[in-house]
Amino acid sequence: MEPFKVAVLGGGSWGTTTASIISRHCDTLLWARDTRIVDEINQKHRNTRYLGEAALHQKLAATDDIRTAVSQANALLIAVPSTHFRAVLTSAIPGVPDAIPIISLSKGLEKVTRMRMTEIIREVAPGSIPGVLTGPNLAREIVEGQAAASVLALEQHDAALALQARLNVGLFRVYTNQDVVGCELGGVLKNIIAIAVGMGDGLGAGDNTRAALITRGLAEMSRLGVALGGSAETFSGLAGMGDMIATCTSPQSRNRHVGMELAKGRPIKEIIESMHMVAEGVKSAPTVIELAREKGISLPISEDVYRVITGESNARGVYRGLLRVIAGAESEPG
Repeated sequence: MEPFKVAVLGGGSWGTTTASIISRHCDTLLWARDTRIVDEINQKHRNTRYLGEAALHQKLAATDDIRTAVSQANALLIAVPSTHFRAVLTSAIPGVPDAIPIISLSKGLEKVTRMRMTEIIREVAPGSIPGVLTGPNLAREIVEGQAAASVLALEQHDAALALQARLNVGLFRVYTNQDVVGCELGGVLKNIIAIAVGMGDGLGAGDNTRAALITRGLAEMSRLGVALGGSAETFSGLAGMGDMIATCTSPQSRNRHVGMELAKGRPIKEIIESMHMVAEGVKSAPTVIELAREKGISLPISEDVYRVITGESNARGVYRGLLRVIAGAESEPG
């Protein structure tokens, strides 16, 4: 039997971590644009820029030639920010074999088109099988061997079942879900709530406030997710609540970090420029608010985050506003 070959596009923390895990079972080739990252992975089995001194699997190989990376792949995983997703996929497509699964590891929406990444895959690579791998997956913990779970959803569920066995490695457990839309949206929407939680943490809010924000944020995620075609059950699982908890509570969370910095009064542009990893919630918030307004869906927490990001308000003002909100029934928005 020929070995199963996987190409992973993206040399950041999550792309490198996923590639390192998969390389235990499959021939895995990681593409990164930065030749320094490629050389370090090949020569020292490290990616210190994104993962510090964590050791990568010895079998993982890297290249800066995208055509080489994808030319013989049986599956393609894309772990680049949503702003670069279309361009990277378009560059790869001439070398990609027909009818293979192309899996998004990105948790954002395309700004201009407001498309999900699987919709971009379907448009750019119509002969492929689009899918998403998502869940509460903090890269540094996973690359260090700690247990974690993820969700794999493909438009052809049989293909997800076949690929699942390739991605289940050691303490990294991959479950399947047939709700591609819901799984993808969960990864997008939780980032915005994590910014809100970060603002609260930065202002000294307690555990009760954090729990309330996460819970009400989950309600916002479910309302909009269902309105956009997702299944309500998905948002109570790993792709929804699971990812929300990890992103809202971990010191490793980029979006929570953004919220904490906003609480200090720093402008969003300065915060983003000081980070070498992308906080997708900042980029997704305007698009999410546009979609919610079109659908007539109330997202008060996300609206507050949007107002802080755009400079219309500030973290302290938003939290004073939260204290004045009149609570209705828990099932109601707000």
